[in-house]
Amino acid sequence: MIISKHINHKQRKLINGPSAAVIRYDHDEDTPKVVAHGKGQVASQIIDIAKQNDIHMQEDPLLVENLLDMDLGDNIPPQLYSIMAEVLLLIEEMEKNY
Repeated sequence: MIISKHINHKQRKLINGPSAAVIRYDHDEDTPKVVAHGKGQVASQIIDIAKQNDIHMQEDPLLVENLLDMDLGDNIPPQLYSIMAEVLLLIEEMEKNY
């Protein structure tokens, strides 16, 4: 199920701190999986680790909100495939340019 809410994401981020989710896509598997997520200090640590390791990040508040509701290790549901495809294509383009 996709969560669709009308929220001022910038205001929420200022109040609650950042949110972050990590997905992993292995070419051997059919779908990406949620491997980490969190809010506040946990999200800040996830973001810092990604920056330290030059891991590409995509900011999409609605996608993160949906990923935060998933259990770690869950496959991305079909409802999020189109969004995930856009993210994966963006990452692929970025990797080609580096």
